[in-house]
Amino acid sequence: MERLEKILKASHEATHQFITQEGSKILQLVEKTRETFRRGGKLLIFGNGGSAADAQHLAAELVNRFRREREPLPALALTTDTSILTAVANDYSFDLVFVKQIEALGRPGDIALGISTSGRSPNVIKALKRAREIGLYTVGLTGGQGGDLPEVCDLLLAVPSNETPRIQEGHLLFIHIFAELVEEAFSAP
Repeated sequence: MERLEKILKASHEATHQFITQEGSKILQLVEKTRETFRRGGKLLIFGNGGSAADAQHLAAELVNRFRREREPLPALALTTDTSILTAVANDYSFDLVFVKQIEALGRPGDIALGISTSGRSPNVIKALKRAREIGLYTVGLTGGQGGDLPEVCDLLLAVPSNETPRIQEGHLLFIHIFAELVEEAFSAP
């Protein structure tokens, strides 16, 4: 039981610090996303491993619904089409699996949200760099000091921890807070 309490305490501390330190930036991103959706833009989300699952989770909450009935919102996880992922990885490089999709689907004014717990995933960094060149608003969701993401992001959200489980717990909290706040603007009264 002591070990469980220690894990719970570490999780609570990391997520609480994350929301305290990055809360104003989260609210800024919520408003930016609402404006983007109202203009007909979309949110493109991507990452590797657990971050790929987080990308899919967030896209599902926005396209379907989170807590309220509302219109579907234009969010797309770039982690789900195995034919695209494997074709690009085979023909070019795994480093370009998200870049190619950003080039195909991204338009100026859209939002690119790259998720990397370490901030050092080459394919996430390259995609955010390319997204910025095309004119997308770039957001990084990471941990610690952000690795290499600060150089390619217009907005960086970092869970103040270097432990992957604690970072991922912060990311899950972000997904739920973000989905709830974004959807409030699009929900039926």
